[in-house]
Amino acid sequence: MPALRRTLALIALPALLLASVVLSVGTGAVHLAPLQVLSVLLDPLGVPALAPYDEQQAAVLNVIRLPRVVLGALIGAGLAVAGAAMQGLFRNPLADPGLLGISSGASLAAALSIVLGVHVFGAYTLPVAAFVGSLLATAAIYLLAQERGRLSVPTMLLSGIAVNALCGAGTGLMTFLATDEQLRSITFWQLGSLGGATWPAVLSAAPFILSGVLLLPLLARALNALMLGESGAAHLGVPVSAVKWTVVGLVALSVGAGVAAAGAIGFVGLVVPHLIRLLVGPNHRTLLPASALLGATLLVLADLLARTIVTPAELPIGIVTAFLGAPFFLFLIRAGRGRSAA
Repeated sequence: MPALRRTLALIALPALLLASVVLSVGTGAVHLAPLQVLSVLLDPLGVPALAPYDEQQAAVLNVIRLPRVVLGALIGAGLAVAGAAMQGLFRNPLADPGLLGISSGASLAAALSIVLGVHVFGAYTLPVAAFVGSLLATAAIYLLAQERGRLSVPTMLLSGIAVNALCGAGTGLMTFLATDEQLRSITFWQLGSLGGATWPAVLSAAPFILSGVLLLPLLARALNALMLGESGAAHLGVPVSAVKWTVVGLVALSVGAGVAAAGAIGFVGLVVPHLIRLLVGPNHRTLLPASALLGATLLVLADLLARTIVTPAELPIGIVTAFLGAPFFLFLIRAGRGRSAA
């Protein structure tokens, strides 16, 4: 039965992602039916149109909606896989990429670039600053977590809490010093948005995000072994230290690029792995790819809701994921307590 559930999940999740993409790119002020969406997407391949469409519909889909949906799917997959990997590494279901200071470091660097008026890279200054900030925060935690040349997971957790607090204080200081216009920019960035998605933004973030999405599942066997503890994993032949460094490095690259491209988006990396464990169990061979698929689907649908629920305005996507994720996470906690009591 567990094997059947895993097989069904890995068949249903790609279909769900495809359906969410078709729905999202077709919904908006310029409407496209599902067959029109497929016709536009398949046109470069020379496939005959399944339904008629006009030039405006094709332009809206290709230039505005498709890069936004692709970026959302990439970031959702990256956050979910990173969350599942961090929970396996820390052997803690409450672990998420935020423990590494990635989001807080990016927020501090972004706030600094806004308040100081830095425009070194033009329109890309804010994403570049956020990405550099995320990597610097992660590097600081790397250095603090080393004990006799080894990476200590408990020390990493404590260092992450300290670095997060320090970066949060710095961001608060920048918020205090900001003008009204700068304050609006900082607040909107911290809440997350895919509104600025373009093909260049997708192409710049994709290699870093995909490095985590594609390579972390290759460490599934090692993460399964780490569930037995570091000593047990070492007895099974797992190079524990190398695995820890690799996981943390890939998570930093993937999540850092996602945060730089769309701002801070919470709960995806925390909730999605929990839901997948309920469906297919804790085996990372299935957990990691299934988390990527569900994370991508969740963020695509959350973005669809964010840009349609208060039309013509747009709700920050971080608000949507928090409203959806927090109640669901509380439900999981209650359900877990109920099983424990039984």
